[in-house]
Amino acid sequence: MPAQSPDPLYVIVSIVIVLASLTVHEAAHAWTSNHLGDPTAKQLGRVSLNPLVHLDLIGSVVLPLVAAASNMPILGWAKPVPVDMRRLRNPRRDFMIVAAAGPISNILLAVIGAVVIAVTATPLTYESPLHGWVEINILLAVFNLLPVPPLDGGNVLMGLLPPNTARAVDSIRPFGIIILYGLMLSGVLTRIIMPPARFLWELLIL
Repeated sequence: MPAQSPDPLYVIVSIVIVLASLTVHEAAHAWTSNHLGDPTAKQLGRVSLNPLVHLDLIGSVVLPLVAAASNMPILGWAKPVPVDMRRLRNPRRDFMIVAAAGPISNILLAVIGAVVIAVTATPLTYESPLHGWVEINILLAVFNLLPVPPLDGGNVLMGLLPPNTARAVDSIRPFGIIILYGLMLSGVLTRIIMPPARFLWELLIL
């Protein structure tokens, strides 16, 4: 995934892709939660492909905009989907499945983009929308799978760990955003997510 100086059109297209991808990501959480017994998100209108119901100004617009303009990996987040674990049929297992649904949706979107590229033999340049579609969805999936609450990876991890250990991991949730900002500002986050992101890119873009 080569880096070049972005032009304004590239930045605009990237923001549109981020908004669309995050919308599908959050709708997948909401749909899965409702399917597994908790209608909270559905009752709040979150089983929707309307970006406005999922929008977080900082995570969905400002951060991706700064990243695209600065040649950094384009990451972001949307407004979290509320899940009432008490209403899930199997709380620990189902909460883990709900958490995994978001990153899985981004991987599926990346696969769809890769299939379109392969079928249409579309020339792949850094500024092309299809390049951005695949790359951004890969980055969003890998980023959200980091095992840091409140990211999806942290919630998946808690479903896999024994209850006492899961509670210990969950205790860092109030500091999760601080940890993530520290990783971003130090450049460590890029070094963590880029190797698996490149692996998935090379796997999809043959």
